[in-house]
Amino acid sequence: MAGSPTRRDFLRLSSGLVVAGLASGCASPVVSSLTGAQPATADVIFWHLFGGGDGANMATMVKNVQASAGISVESTLLSWGNPYYTKLALAASSGRPPDVAVAHLSRLPLLAEAGLLETVDEAGLTAAGVTEDRFTPAAWSKATVGGETYAVPLDTHPFVMFYNRTLAKRAGLLDSEGKLRQLAGRDEFVGALTAMKEVGGDFGAVASNTADPSTTWRFFLTLYSGLAGAILEDQGTRITLDRDAAEETFALMRELTVGKKLMPRSATITTASTLFGQGRVGFLFDGVWQIPTYSGVKLPSGDPLDFDVVPFPAILGEEPRSYADSHALVIPRAEGRSGERSRHAVSFVKGLLEDSATWADGGHVPAWLPTQESEEFTSKKPQSNYVRAAFDAVYDPPGWYTGAGSDFQNSMGGVISRVLAGQAEPAAAVSDMVASLRTYATAKPPVG
Repeated sequence: MAGSPTRRDFLRLSSGLVVAGLASGCASPVVSSLTGAQPATADVIFWHLFGGGDGANMATMVKNVQASAGISVESTLLSWGNPYYTKLALAASSGRPPDVAVAHLSRLPLLAEAGLLETVDEAGLTAAGVTEDRFTPAAWSKATVGGETYAVPLDTHPFVMFYNRTLAKRAGLLDSEGKLRQLAGRDEFVGALTAMKEVGGDFGAVASNTADPSTTWRFFLTLYSGLAGAILEDQGTRITLDRDAAEETFALMRELTVGKKLMPRSATITTASTLFGQGRVGFLFDGVWQIPTYSGVKLPSGDPLDFDVVPFPAILGEEPRSYADSHALVIPRAEGRSGERSRHAVSFVKGLLEDSATWADGGHVPAWLPTQESEEFTSKKPQSNYVRAAFDAVYDPPGWYTGAGSDFQNSMGGVISRVLAGQAEPAAAVSDMVASLRTYATAKPPVG
């Protein structure tokens, strides 16, 4: 592809980091690989970015795969966000990367187009049964760049609606089975938030829209995508934002905070978790990864927090949409990797997929359909209640600057936060968003 980054580009981009790493005496696998001494302490060298509960679940899965496949695995946890992807690209550019690594699908295009990853065919994964028909379609599609599939989706983690069942019951929002009744359209959505506030909630809903611009961006894209398609195309170089759809989306978001005061104008992550965790708000709009945060939480009364989680309904437009991303497994290209190590890498990836019901404990929807459709997963609540969101998933638009933890998400979230705070009218905010998009779309990529 003309203008695509190459391995040499990545090496040139990262040369300053290489010198810094060597000067610090860092003994990480990154530096070892750059000096031509890839760690061979295990059958599979695995890099990931999971800490906390996700880290514990991944450790369990790795242990299970080692036992079932009879292979040894060395796992390395690296810093989340831009530092992780810089190190991964650097190691892959050197030709001595880990055997398997985790990547967000929203970050995949640049790695794939730079020729740093093996396709699933080249890696031998297709022959092992890792095929399109066994994955959630939206995730597999996002794993495919330029007609080739470069990643094996492990999950989908969508933006969803948490709701307080006690308040929902008082508000008359539950159906005969005790579940949130299906909402349809803008008016019913706003009506549900209004009802939650009227029966005792401080607000109808809350989302962390001050300290976490990524959350605000997820909320915007969930709503906007019901009305229009991608805001960027051609790998982020062409702006295709629908101004009318964006203005309508901003108008609804502003109505919820400034107009009807159904949501706080500003809320930190702590504000959101306190309000929802204490039963003082009807809905929480957040990612499924927050499920462990609220499981087992006690209200000030001592009673357990009674909550459930569902996908967003169709609010603007006829079809429901849910912002999402996916963790995926990639096999960085390494010409010196032996056939035996390649086979071990395939066994490891397949083993993680087959044990992904464990991964679902963190709130994620398994992308591997045999697990997603298994009794082990379908019995997990509330995880199995929002599977539909994985099929309605809308990912970040592809571009070298978009994706999980990117400055792009922070910039978009900053514009949206001003609307929620009443500091910008919808029409003006659309112009601000276009101006910000233009800055990114016309910027020269750091590689290529």
